[in-house]
Parts: sequence; structure tokens; C-alpha cells
Amino acid sequence: MSLRPAPLGPGHALFLDVDGTLLSIAARPQDVRVDSALRSLLTRLHAALGGALALVSGRSIAEIDQLFEPLVLPLAGQHGYERRDAAHRMHRGTDVSAAMDSILAPLRKWSSRHPGLLVEQKGASVALHFRLAPQLSDVAREEMEALAWQIGPEYELMAGKMVYELKPASTDKGRAILAFMREAPFAGRVPVFLGDDVTDEFGFGAIEALAGHSIKVGPGPTLARWRLASAGDVRGWLNASLDALKGGERIPTLRP
Repeated sequence: MSLRPAPLGPGHALFLDVDGTLLSIAARPQDVRVDSALRSLLTRLHAALGGALALVSGRSIAEIDQLFEPLVLPLAGQHGYERRDAAHRMHRGTDVSAAMDSILAPLRKWSSRHPGLLVEQKGASVALHFRLAPQLSDVAREEMEALAWQIGPEYELMAGKMVYELKPASTDKGRAILAFMREAPFAGRVPVFLGDDVTDEFGFGAIEALAGHSIKVGPGPTLARWRLASAGDVRGWLNASLDALKGGERIPTLRP
């Protein structure tokens, strides 16, 4: 669906992916920057929604905190493997460090022979980026498929935008959103989730199961019911939502 969503209302809970949604994707993950205007916007939205705003990302919580410092929000990192709730309690999945250790060094050694490939170790997951060498997509996929076979069923391979990622099979963004929705201040609200990539489809599925509102950022097939064109368009929509929330407007339902 290509319809543009209406602004947020006071009864919504907001969940936001980071890369490709709040921030434009950079050639390397470490190259992205968060400007003061975005920090201020998220701070004000968090207050206007009574704290019912969380970031849901493939990045680690430590990395997201560093990006958005000094802003501290509820977060789900590493596709939900780690989560900080609104009361600042930490939740983590089962320890998978032994499995990760078994593949990380071989992957780095292998990638060093292929200029342009970038290994990103996130903690419980590992990503192989080929944005700087798109011609190596097939080679990267084959190597990650081999490692997925080696590491066993506790991990699963995900294909994203110019990246292949091995992550714990027991966690995803949808499960993280469901966990938030069982807790204050999210419980009892209508959830809204914005994401841009394949991994965000788990979140869209959870949102639809909760009769919420799923918003796809950018092109491509999706479960989402709504669409925004880019990270810049997302920021414009968030600003419009903040204006509506501050004005106390009655916001029409997002569904057609």
C-alpha cells in the first residue's frame, strides 16, 4: 500500500527502526551521524507520547546510545536480543557467545581477502556488508550460508539492504515490540512501527496482529499498510505528529 499515514495521536505507541528509517543509510555503519534537531524531535515526541516511544534496531544498545547521546530511550537492540524497557531494566536472550566465537575469526580472515566487504560484530549477531563492493553479493551470501550451516539452528541468516546477517533465531523485532506492548507505558495503546528493511517485516507482522499501524519506508514489497518515501519524509511526518500532539488535535484513524 502506498498511502501516506495521518499524524500520530495521543493514544499511540511509537516504535522506530534506526538505519534507513530515522537515518539515511551510509556506506559504512560507523559513518552515520545523528544531528541535534533529530535528538530534540525524539525527546519531545517521547514526552508527548507519555514515554511510549522506543527504538528497535539491528544495532547494539551500546551503539545506539552512543549515536543518540545524551538521549536515553527505551530500546531493542540486535533485533530484540537485548532490550531496555521504559523503567531502564535490561532484558537479554540466552548466551550464544560460544557459537559466535566459533565463526567470527574465520569470517574476518575470509573477508580480508575480499576488499570492500565489511564485517560488523554486534555482540550476539554478526553482519557482512557489501555496499562498498556490490559485485560480491553472491560471494558474500555463499560464505554466510556456509557459516549458518556450521553454526546450527540457534542462528538464522537474514538478507538486508546490501548486507547478510547471522542473528539468534529466538529473537526478532516483532517479538521485541510485543514485549514492550505488555509493559507500561506502551500497554493499552495502539502501536505504530516504522521500518525500511526485510528484518522490519517481523515488526510489521506483530503490529498487524495487534491491530496497529505498520509503515514501510522506501520502496519494495511489504506487509505494511502505509508508506513513507525516505528518512527525510519520516522526519517530516514525525514533526507533523509532534505538532498534532502538542495541539491536542483529534487524529483520524490511520486505516483507510
